[in-house]
Amino acid sequence: MIFFDLGVYNSTEEFFFDKLIKNKIDVFCDIRQRRGVRGAKYSFVNKKRLESKLEEYGIIYKHNINLAPTKEIRELQKRDDLIKNNMKKERKRLGEIFVNKFQDDIINDFDFQGFISDMEKLKAQRVALFCVEEFSEACHRSLVSKELNKMGYKTVSI
Repeated sequence: MIFFDLGVYNSTEEFFFDKLIKNKIDVFCDIRQRRGVRGAKYSFVNKKRLESKLEEYGIIYKHNINLAPTKEIRELQKRDDLIKNNMKKERKRLGEIFVNKFQDDIINDFDFQGFISDMEKLKAQRVALFCVEEFSEACHRSLVSKELNKMGYKTVSI
């Protein structure tokens, strides 16, 4: 099993789904807390439209809210962004306070073996880990990917 992480910011609908097809994704794991994006530009990744489109392509959709940062953790990043004068859509890296809190509250408590077992039950070979940020290092999915790497799984940013 190999994992791919991807975001949506600065992607068109065509480019976004093209990445999934070209990388032969068979399971799409949405690790967002809220499965909606404001505005029309990225409405194709809002829950209903996303699930429908993935079904058209034969890609299994799974939402794993237990890998999403809580509101409290997201607020820490918002404050860090304000201090650094960053906009979420342009952020390149997560703040240290976010990374530490996410590690303590989410990564350390998450049942990664159970997650892998669930993916194996789906016969997953190529799993996409999805959130919105364009750059992996600006998103919690990079922290999830690092944990999967520690377990011996290959992860690729697309």
